Amino acid sequence: MDLAKQTCIPCREGAPKLTEAELKAFLPQLPGWEVIAHHHLSRSLRFIDFQTALDWVNAAGAICEAENHHAEFSFGWGHVEVLIYTHKVDGLTQADVVLAAKLNVINV
Repeated sequence: MDLAKQTCIPCREGAPKLTEAELKAFLPQLPGWEVIAHHHLSRSLRFIDFQTALDWVNAAGAICEAENHHAEFSFGWGHVEVLIYTHKVDGLTQADVVLAAKLNVINV
């Protein structure tokens, strides 16, 4: 199933993290994303100016609010850095890959 069409399911403390094999299976559906230290997803995006980067962050923030799953953003003139992981388990869950897929379809 298309990850971007799924809903982020909240997890509880102690919920299982994604295995390395599960992450490898999801990565083809997450172009542009990297798994860092089997702990979080990271993506760097480039834009033509500050306003376009801000527009993208605002659109991403709206998705995070709608999904009740929040990424970490750092941005400035022409760039955005995104980190995603589940704080409750201190690692990656299916909600993280779903959110990454949803962020990949933003068009600004």
